[in-house]
Amino acid sequence: MASFCCLFFLLLLAASTAATSPGRLVPYDLLYADGVRAYFARDWGRAAELLQRALHSYAGLREARRACRASCRREAAFLGGPAAAAAAEGPWEAALFGGVLQRADCLQHCLGSRLGAAPSAHRASRAIRRDFEQREPYNYLQVAFFQLKKLDQAVSAAHTFFVANPQHLQMREDIEKYRRMSGVKSDNFRDLEATPHWEAYEAGVQHYNADEYLQAVARLEESLTEALSALEECRALCEGPWEDEEEEEEDMQPGLYEAVAAHYIQVLKCRQQCVLEIATKPGRISATEDFIPSHLDLLQFAYDQVGNQALAAECAASYLLFYPTDEPLLEKMKQYRTALGEDTAVTARESIQHYVQRSLMEKKLIYYAVEHLGGTFNDPDLWTPDELIPESLKEKHREDQEKQKQETLDVEESEKRGPLPFEGIAVTMDSRQMNGTQRVVFDRVLTESECKDLLRLTKAAGEAGDGYRARRSPHTPHERFEGLTVLKAMQLAQNGDVDWRDAKLLLQASEKSRRIIESYFAPGKKLHFSFTHLVCRTAVDEEQEGRMDLSHPVHADNCLLDPEGQECWREPPAYVYRDYSGILYLNDDFQGGGLFFTEMDTVTVTAEVHPKCGRLVAFSSGKENPHGVWAVSRGRRCAIALWYTHSQEHAEQERVKAEELMEQRAVEQDQPDREERQADHSGRSSSELPVSSGGARPTSRRHKPGSDRMQQPKELRARDEF
Repeated sequence: MASFCCLFFLLLLAASTAATSPGRLVPYDLLYADGVRAYFARDWGRAAELLQRALHSYAGLREARRACRASCRREAAFLGGPAAAAAAEGPWEAALFGGVLQRADCLQHCLGSRLGAAPSAHRASRAIRRDFEQREPYNYLQVAFFQLKKLDQAVSAAHTFFVANPQHLQMREDIEKYRRMSGVKSDNFRDLEATPHWEAYEAGVQHYNADEYLQAVARLEESLTEALSALEECRALCEGPWEDEEEEEEDMQPGLYEAVAAHYIQVLKCRQQCVLEIATKPGRISATEDFIPSHLDLLQFAYDQVGNQALAAECAASYLLFYPTDEPLLEKMKQYRTALGEDTAVTARESIQHYVQRSLMEKKLIYYAVEHLGGTFNDPDLWTPDELIPESLKEKHREDQEKQKQETLDVEESEKRGPLPFEGIAVTMDSRQMNGTQRVVFDRVLTESECKDLLRLTKAAGEAGDGYRARRSPHTPHERFEGLTVLKAMQLAQNGDVDWRDAKLLLQASEKSRRIIESYFAPGKKLHFSFTHLVCRTAVDEEQEGRMDLSHPVHADNCLLDPEGQECWREPPAYVYRDYSGILYLNDDFQGGGLFFTEMDTVTVTAEVHPKCGRLVAFSSGKENPHGVWAVSRGRRCAIALWYTHSQEHAEQERVKAEELMEQRAVEQDQPDREERQADHSGRSSSELPVSSGGARPTSRRHKPGSDRMQQPKELRARDEF
C-alpha cells in the first residue's frame, strides 16, 4: 500500500482539485494528489479516473518535451558549432548566445502550444517524480479497480507495479491472490509500461541461446534500434531545469559563465548516465554491462552463423569502435575480410560511429570540468579509452571502476534475494560490508527467552563429543567440545531427560534459519538440511596460558583448502555437496570465539562476526568463504551449526527421524486431550479442573514462568514447519 506520508506531501502541493480545459494538459502532480485524496475517501471511481489521467498527463509531458527538443534542434540549430561562433564577424557573445536564445524561444513556444500552459506549471517535486518513476500510481490503481470489480484492469495495474517493485511483499501476496481467482486470465498479467527494447532484447537472447540465429538477428536488431531511440529520449529529457539539492538560498549564486558551465556539465553527466537507464531492466537495480556493445557482439556471431558475413563484419567493426584491441574480434575481422575479399570495404555502422564520437566528446568535456572546476564523474562505460582521462584523475578512475564492479556484483547478488519470510529480522551486515561475496549477518532470529531455553538443553544433554560423528573435537586440546544432534535431542526428550519443548525449539529454530537463508540466497530453489549440530566450546581454564591456536582452523565447508596453491579442491573427504552454511548463536558471555573470514591465503582477515543471542551468520560453503573461529579463552560458547544442500539425496536423515518422533509425540498428546473432553461431557461441571491419572500431566502442557513459546507466531509452530 502506498505511503500515507507521501499522500500528505502530495496534498500540501495541491490544495484543490485540478481544473480541466480544452487543449490543456493538466499537471500530473495535481491530478495525482486529487486521485490519492479520492482513494482515501474511498471514492473508487473518481480515484481510478484521476490516477489514469495523471499517468496520461505524465506520459504526455515526457512526449511533449522529447518532441519539442527534437523539433527545436532542427529549427534552431547551432550551425557550425562553437568554432563557427568564434570565427563569426561581430561580437562573439552575440554569435555564441544568439543561437542559445533562439533555441530557448523555440522550446518555450513549442511546449506552450503542446501543454496549453507555461512549462513551469508542470514542474513537479522530486518526491512526486520518484513516485512516477517507481510506478506508484499503479499501486493505488489496482485497489481502486478491484473495488470497482474491474478485475482485468486491477490485475494489469498490479502486475505493472510489481514488475518495477519485485521486492514489495504486499503486492507479491496480491499477485498470488489474483492468480488463484477464477475470473483472471493469464494475459491480464501484462506490463502497461513495458519498454520495447527490453522485450526484444530478452527474446533475442533466448533465440540466441537456443541457436535460433535467424530469429535472434531479427529481435536483436529491433532491440538495438529501440534502445538507441530510448537513449535519445532520455538524453532529451536531460535538458531540463538546473537542480542543486545542496545549494541554499543564502549562498552566493554563481556568475554567468560559472552557471552556464555548471548547468551544461550537469546535462552532459545526465546524458552519459542514460545508457545505464536503458540498460536497467524494470525491477532491477543494476544495469546490464556493456549493453550497446553486447548487442553488436551477439549480432556479429548470429549473422556469421546464418551465413551473412557482410553484416557480421559490419557488426564486428562496430564493436571494435568500443574495444579496438579486442584480439578475438580482430582475428575474426581478418577472416571476414578474407572471405569477402580485400577490396570490399568494411565499415562500422553510422549510428554506432555517431554514438561513440558523441560520447567521447562529452566525456572529454566532463573530465576537463572535473579536473579544472572540481566535482566528480562516475563514468558509466567500461570502454572509455585510458588516454581520454587526465593523468591526475586516472588513479581515481581506476578506483571508481573497481568500486563499480564490486557494487555491480553486490547488486546482482541482492537481486537474486527474495523477501525474508519472518518479520522483525534485521540484516546487520551484507556481503559488501563483510568484504566478500555470499555473506550475510541477521539479528533477532531468536529471542532472549528462546536462547535461554536452548542453553538449558545444552546443559542437560551435553556430553563430550556427542553428536559429532561419535568423535571428540580434533581442533584443539584447550577447549572442551559438547554437541547434540536433533535426533539425539528428541530421543532424550522421549526418555524424559530433557523438556520436549526445548527439543522442539531446536527443530523450530534450525528450520526458521533454513527458511531465512533459503529466501535470502536461493529463493525458489529448495535447500535441504545437510547436518544440524547444537554445539558448545568451553575454555579449559588451566590450559589457556601461552595458547596460540584457534578454536577451529581456517577452512572451507565443501572443499579442501590449499593456501599455498591458492586453490580449494572440491573432492572427498570434503563435504562437496554442501552449498550454504550457517551459525545461529545463543550467547555472548565468553571471551573470544568470534567467526572470521579470510582470503585464500588463510591469513588475511577480511571480516569478523561477534556472537550474540539470536544472531545468524550465513554464507556459501565454497572457496569464496574461507573461515575460522578465534580461540575461546574463557567461558562457554554455544551455537547451532547448520549446513545445507540443494541435493535431496544428501538431506539429513537424522532430521527425518527426529520429525517423526515429534509427530508421534503430538499424536500421543492429542489422546489425553480427547479423553478429557469426553470426561467433561460425561458429567463433570465446567468449573472442575481436569486431573490426569497418576497426577502426571504431559510435559508439553506445563507452563514455564517467563516462557512465551506457547504464544509464538504461526511461522514457528512445528506442525506448520514440517
